[in-house]
Amino acid sequence: MITIKNESQIEKMRRAGALLHSVLEALRAEIRPGVTTMHLDQMAERLIREAGGIPSFKGFEGFPYSICASVDDQVVHGFASHDRLRKGQLLSIDCGCILDGWQSDSAFSVLVGGGSAEAQKLIDVTEECFWLGASMARAGNHLGDISHAVQAHAEAHGYGVIRDLTGHGIGQEMHEDPNVPNYGTPGRGVRLQAGMTLAIEPMISMGTWKVRVLDNDWTIVTRDGSLASHYEHTVLVTDGEPEVLSFPGAKVSEAVR
Repeated sequence: MITIKNESQIEKMRRAGALLHSVLEALRAEIRPGVTTMHLDQMAERLIREAGGIPSFKGFEGFPYSICASVDDQVVHGFASHDRLRKGQLLSIDCGCILDGWQSDSAFSVLVGGGSAEAQKLIDVTEECFWLGASMARAGNHLGDISHAVQAHAEAHGYGVIRDLTGHGIGQEMHEDPNVPNYGTPGRGVRLQAGMTLAIEPMISMGTWKVRVLDNDWTIVTRDGSLASHYEHTVLVTDGEPEVLSFPGAKVSEAVR
């Protein structure tokens, strides 16, 4: 069932989003060669709990960490480890938090200590896919408008759009209806209404869109071993400018100019 949030509930999601944004910005500043993703995981949990929140991911359906730390060909659900990050690796960090009973979900990708122009382009295009998709999150549009905007931009650059994984509705639960695919047809799917909240999350690969699951039953990697990038925010559907709840102050209209 799709839930429509009222203004009081949206304000709680804004506060959860602001907390998550501050945590992810702190993690971003900490990423460098030699740091471990286990350190980043422990840092995320500490910052969330110190602010009165709860890490959404830890224990969710048995997931053991507070962040998903996915490296290189890992698309999502990478396990934190004590391995030290190396210069040039592509690292995606996905994290969620609960504050006052309401959820926020967000992800970003970076090159550790810098890296190749090709890998940076993949990261940049993935972020552009998000903003183009988010710009469609307006009342009266359809889910397919979001999905198509992501797909068209990624495929215009020759990239693969991961099809086995989707974004999702979000609210008091991490995963609510509807699913938000990163590929689709304009004008198709659920008609969007003001007050819907969606986690829009392009997952884009440099090669194939096909994936497989590692033996830990969580981590998903590209089947051809190509690099993958992930970018996500929690977005509020409105009658006008969509609001990015997990990126306070961000303007979708400015990002897509």
